[in-house]
Amino acid sequence: MTFLGDMPVEMPILLKQLQNRTANQALPFYLANEPVTPEVPNPLSVMNKWTGEAETTVCLASTSDLEKAIQLGLEAESSMASMRAYERQSILEQVTEKLQGFAEPLADCLMWEAGKTLTDAKGEVGRLIDTFKYAAAESVRLTGELLELEVTPRARHYQGMTTYVPKGLCSFITPFNFPLNLLAHKVAPALAVGCPFIVKPASATPVSALLLANILSDSDLPKGALSVLPMTRQAADALVTHEAFKFLSFTGSDQVGWDLKSRAGMKPVTLELGGNAPCIVFDDADIERAVQRICFGAYYQAGQSCISVQRILVSSDVYDRFKSQLVQSIERYGYADPKDESSFLSPMISEKETARLESWMQSAEQQGAKRLCGGGRLPENARVLFPALYENVPLAHELWTEEAFGPVAVLMPFDTDEQAFDLANQSRFSLQSGLFTDKQSRIDRAWKSLDGGGVIINDVPSWRVDHMPYGGTRASGLGREGVRYAMHEMSDIKLKVQYSPI
Repeated sequence: MTFLGDMPVEMPILLKQLQNRTANQALPFYLANEPVTPEVPNPLSVMNKWTGEAETTVCLASTSDLEKAIQLGLEAESSMASMRAYERQSILEQVTEKLQGFAEPLADCLMWEAGKTLTDAKGEVGRLIDTFKYAAAESVRLTGELLELEVTPRARHYQGMTTYVPKGLCSFITPFNFPLNLLAHKVAPALAVGCPFIVKPASATPVSALLLANILSDSDLPKGALSVLPMTRQAADALVTHEAFKFLSFTGSDQVGWDLKSRAGMKPVTLELGGNAPCIVFDDADIERAVQRICFGAYYQAGQSCISVQRILVSSDVYDRFKSQLVQSIERYGYADPKDESSFLSPMISEKETARLESWMQSAEQQGAKRLCGGGRLPENARVLFPALYENVPLAHELWTEEAFGPVAVLMPFDTDEQAFDLANQSRFSLQSGLFTDKQSRIDRAWKSLDGGGVIINDVPSWRVDHMPYGGTRASGLGREGVRYAMHEMSDIKLKVQYSPI
């Protein structure tokens, strides 16, 4: 089954190949801006997440391919760094325009490759385009400052100035859940500052990354500026350990991320890792809005988001009312054709992950948790778990302590504001949190009390606009993304001090 429909006449070559592929034709990877099909392709099968059937294959890169990409990427460092701001902006604007022209086929690809509904796929492509727009705008704003040095008599006649310089060759490792936009959050800032890069996309969703590489390769970037290489973990190890890389950015699980950091050597690292986001509903909340937004935040894209609502804390004063309305809203969800604009339910990324989450839910029930609704597989599609809601989950259980990364949420009452904040912070993760209240004093206390990189007021922690600073602390990661903030991570500050006796 494929969702690819009519394509624009002047489509990128990879889209043509994807539309007209045969069973034995593997899509090429991109090495130093060029499509490469090895003599021995070593194809990786890419599954349609709705049907579970093989949809296409892509060529896997080898360790020698990676070594070649590294060498050519190093050779591109000087030409990338010497590009003027307006030249970088022009390339980003060209890419943005092309992405707008191919929004529909990109969304089609996301539907079968990542198991997204049409609405979610269109939403991700929209955010992809926005991210490149932001990068184009920020590429001419990354400026240093004049530094006042005459703050002491011994510094008289000295002037200071700072500028930002690109770090150089970057390695990027991206996840399956937002295969285009989370890739854009690494690639677009790199282009904005002038860093060449090599990407390893998730093995479950490499096709969309290759489509983006195809579009990027049609721009005026210097040879060697970009490589997108689907690889096994073993073949990709040099992305972490090789000294040629000046920066590593990884988005994925906390276990893998912190292991990569331990092996990365001296290179700086940004880690965007997991979460089990809390959302607090206070007694003065707009209950109807809170229910509607929490339903979305907990279950969109089958809960496969690191800022998916997982732990819902509700004031005892409104707990029963909120619970009743939330269960009713969840039970309205039905299965629909993913191409239907009203479709909401999505499949888990794999049978392995589906079975893992089912085992967590069964374990919670064995330990006294009460399932309020959902939890079973849909008869129409066994890869879709019906959204589940639990209460009375033990605080030591995985559904509370770990990242579920699936369509399940936990409901718990609280009596005081301090208890709510304490419960929210009872996690090794610390990414984003949400709360529903109109009391400014409570909002101020929450912002000071809640751990993590962000607090979202009167909405869910899943809310994000792509230029805002994004990232967590503790097990949730290190560093920040969001276009301008990622540009800072990929740059170094360089100081000039000048003596001038005038």
